[in-house]
Amino acid sequence: MTSLAGTGVLLRFNLRRDRLMIPVWVAVNALMVLSMPNTLKGLYGTEAERTDLLHQVATNASFRALIGPVFGDSLGALTAWRVGVYAGALAAVTSLLVVVRHTRDEEESGRHELIASGAVGRRASLTAALLAAGVANSVLALLVTAGLAGQGVAGALAFGLGLGAVGMLFATMAAIVAQLTESARLTRGLTAGVLGAAFVLRAAGDSVTADGSSVLTWLSPLGWLSQLRPFAGERWWVLLLFAAAIAGQGVLAYVLAGRRDVGMSFVPTRPGPSFGRLGTAGALAWRLQRGSVLGWSVAFFVVGVVYGGLTDGVADLVGDNENTREIFERMGGQSGLTDAFLASMIAMMGLIAALYVVGSVLRLHGEETSGRAEPLLANAVSRPAWAVGHLLIAFGGAAVIMLLTGLGFAVGYGRQAAPILGACLVQLPAVWVIGGLAVLLYGVVPRAAPAAWGVACAVLLIGWVGPALDAPRAVLDVSPFGHLPNLPGGEMSWGPVLLLTGLAAALVAVGLAGLRRRDLTT
Repeated sequence: MTSLAGTGVLLRFNLRRDRLMIPVWVAVNALMVLSMPNTLKGLYGTEAERTDLLHQVATNASFRALIGPVFGDSLGALTAWRVGVYAGALAAVTSLLVVVRHTRDEEESGRHELIASGAVGRRASLTAALLAAGVANSVLALLVTAGLAGQGVAGALAFGLGLGAVGMLFATMAAIVAQLTESARLTRGLTAGVLGAAFVLRAAGDSVTADGSSVLTWLSPLGWLSQLRPFAGERWWVLLLFAAAIAGQGVLAYVLAGRRDVGMSFVPTRPGPSFGRLGTAGALAWRLQRGSVLGWSVAFFVVGVVYGGLTDGVADLVGDNENTREIFERMGGQSGLTDAFLASMIAMMGLIAALYVVGSVLRLHGEETSGRAEPLLANAVSRPAWAVGHLLIAFGGAAVIMLLTGLGFAVGYGRQAAPILGACLVQLPAVWVIGGLAVLLYGVVPRAAPAAWGVACAVLLIGWVGPALDAPRAVLDVSPFGHLPNLPGGEMSWGPVLLLTGLAAALVAVGLAGLRRRDLTT
């Protein structure tokens, strides 16, 4: 039996398990990219407007750090500039989640050992996981290439291949980290940390030079994507860097996978204290989720500082472009460009915070399906007490990260601290509604609990793309964020805030009631 025996069967099984997750993540990413040309055409319809944009980006280091350098004034080149970094990061996140789900998660749950006892090769599981990520990235590359072909076939192909290559690079990175650590949670965290470091390196390098020639930019895979220069004299040789990195990391992952036992790792897990600090379900929940809360908190504070520092320069970037001004006003209100920019960016952070709360709530689902919840609940711990411990981390953690977001904006902007903090906290009822829906699905229909990711991504897509496309009010109102007051600058309206808070509480109550009445799943 070869080391790859059974790979095809495992691949089909992985794709069946991910029949919801992969299509949702890929669709969100593709729609974000493909909606951009029409948006940019409305914003910068004339050559003079596009030339002015290139000048503004070339002279504004903060915006280059946030989005990257721009290398051409065509709609295709502007699309690659505007969404390239974020589409690449989203492809990376999708890939690392897929790989960790089908490698280290399977080992933690014990399913991998059961499967490995059959006619399955030693490296079949890792190969199937990487192939599943490859399918996701291939579909994304095909959609982007086909959707942008009207802007230029060569540029569309380069951009699609670049996005797929970024995804596969972080897929193989996750495969390596999965061999080094025993915890799926730590694997996801470390790989996400590498992605964050790649973003910081690219941002630092792009802020120094307008053409992306900094060494720091070339140290980041996200920097390679921009240096591929789709629609602006493609540098096809950059794809060789991706190919070499993917192949090298893949070989290392295979070598490591062949030299360890199932369930083991090369970096030993640090033992916990011999007594004492996990006396309650809430303490255990905090121990399990504290790393996630800390990571999200630091990230949101840093992003808040960056966006706050950009606020004074937004008027220069927008200039006399009325279309751009209207988009900010649709997202953030009509109280002035600066307040509209702050409100729109804060709303965007609220949309992303919804992803945190869904992931934190669904930690309950992971604990249950892995079998770790059952022995805990066999003791003097009720289901509501166990669940509430995790929900306090989820909903309270959302409040903490939004508060730190406000502090970051206040530090970066240097004024209006109280209005900015209030605007950040106003986002919480909508965030909690998304979290309440996740609790409802988990408690009542546990098999459908992962669909909460689809809801969070749909809300993110509506909030991000809807205003740019001038979507009807009825579409924007599908999202709970569409009912919040536009702060700072707008008038505070307590009715929607209280209504959304009550709705979130009701969803949580129904979800907990369902959890008490149903059987545990395995």
